Amino acid sequence: MAHSNSHQPSITKAPQSSSVSPLHHSGSTTMNIPLLSVIIARQFKGCRMTDCFENIDAIPMHVEYEQIDLMELVDNQRITANLELNIDTKSDLGQFMTPKGVAKILAKLCCNLNDEVNILDAGAGVASLTSSVIEEAITNDQFEPIRININCWEIDPIMFGHQEANIALVNQYCDAHGIELSSNLVNSDFIQQAVTWLKTNETNPPLFTTAILNPPYLKIKKNSQESKLLESVGINTTNLYSGFVSLALKLLEPQGELIAITPRSFCNGPYFSEFRRLLLDGNNLTHISVFESRKRAFKEDKVLQENVIFRIVKAENQGDVVISSYQDQDDMNPQERLTPFDNVVFPSDKNNFIHITTNDEQADIATRIALMPCSLSDLNIQASTGKVVDFRTPDNLRDMPGADTVPLIFPMHFNGYDINWPKVRSVITDTNKKKLKPNALALNDKTRSLVIPNGYYVLTKRLTSKEEKRRVVAAVYSPIAEVGVVGFDNKTNYFHANGEPLEETLAYGLWCYLNTNIFDNYFRQFNGHTQVNATDLRFIRYPDSDMLQNMGLEVIGCIERNENIEFDQILDLYI
Repeated sequence: MAHSNSHQPSITKAPQSSSVSPLHHSGSTTMNIPLLSVIIARQFKGCRMTDCFENIDAIPMHVEYEQIDLMELVDNQRITANLELNIDTKSDLGQFMTPKGVAKILAKLCCNLNDEVNILDAGAGVASLTSSVIEEAITNDQFEPIRININCWEIDPIMFGHQEANIALVNQYCDAHGIELSSNLVNSDFIQQAVTWLKTNETNPPLFTTAILNPPYLKIKKNSQESKLLESVGINTTNLYSGFVSLALKLLEPQGELIAITPRSFCNGPYFSEFRRLLLDGNNLTHISVFESRKRAFKEDKVLQENVIFRIVKAENQGDVVISSYQDQDDMNPQERLTPFDNVVFPSDKNNFIHITTNDEQADIATRIALMPCSLSDLNIQASTGKVVDFRTPDNLRDMPGADTVPLIFPMHFNGYDINWPKVRSVITDTNKKKLKPNALALNDKTRSLVIPNGYYVLTKRLTSKEEKRRVVAAVYSPIAEVGVVGFDNKTNYFHANGEPLEETLAYGLWCYLNTNIFDNYFRQFNGHTQVNATDLRFIRYPDSDMLQNMGLEVIGCIERNENIEFDQILDLYI
């Protein structure tokens, strides 16, 4: 969602006002403009507003607020707003509005909607999440709200206009159910407002009972205004979504609940270590929900990264965690399991990686990997990212090997489970020619620091395409040319022995382990994107050296006999 906020020193509790215009139609009652736009959106779902008004005679003007499907009307506003947004602006602001089904999944995680409810919704868009929480508070018999205060921030003027229309409808809906509603709708920057509150009211900041978020998914530049503001209140992060969630958590009252849908990328890796610490230290992670397909949550916006929904209760002792897996946003019967927190974040893990195991089979895989005897450092093996960044040394790239060149290995050279080098350009059509990387690197004083001794290494792709079935794609590099050194592109990771090649059988044994289904399935439990970082590979447990050597001998025997290599079966022989 787009981020936004105001610069007021405290929350305004006055009811949201809407101008009333005398619009008479077919003898109907007077209706205000924001509410009229909601009804238009309901009647002409997915149409632009200018087209809707041409058919105004078809609009029914009478509304029974107690009986309406609130979220259907709110979602119609989302669909209409989506048509009005500039595609480039959506990308620039990280705007992915919450569909009705996803909003309901988040709202049903709320457990704190009694008495006076103070809702924070930053990057609120058309207020889908806030509306869904209010519907849940009113229709769920376990809640008895008396007064609801909503606080929504949205920086985009188009979405803010639709947000006002939706909140006008929500106000009528609450009134029909005898619930007092006040609203503070803010069309400016949330980060600026939240930081101002935290810095000027350190001992007594505004506190909310419920934070419900679908924040913007956008990287933060290091020296940007957003980065400086966040750092001024102790938040060090690289993405707006983690910045928004961090601020919202700081603004919650003790035992307040935060429910958010974000990219899954924060579950692992060094860039989000501070964010994970903030989330988990002294708070209770109660729920994690995922979708089986990364396309399912925001399919209309074609968002391909994996998303995760989570609920955290501030300043509450950690308990067990409910992990849910949804087929799609309309799944009413998700697969659920209750698991100890120590199975989600391992007690021995200083990095606080979050493992999401949605069934017993995945839990068994996690246990099996955790019981492997060695870390990479125990094996005197390191995982590093390839040193050659092609666009930084264009003058030293060569299409084909020649005098004074060395092999340069890119992901394009991966051929199944081995390396196919060189790739000959002549067999590539003119259309695809631009996509083919060079095969060689000139060896000179400028490139000597980019190469390593020629020998056996295990390589993995750093990025896998959505079409690839495996997240971890590994290959053995063997000394394929009569040269002393070799270069690996930085879109690969390579396993080495303190900068030196691996012993051959050890390399094939490690390669076998990386290509097992158990390894790939485990890696997906904490890695929520298509990038395979060397840091993640260092984190995982491995068989010991003798096991890897024996596995390597089995693999080499299969290769020599031209037999299929059954990686998991070979692992089972020695583990």
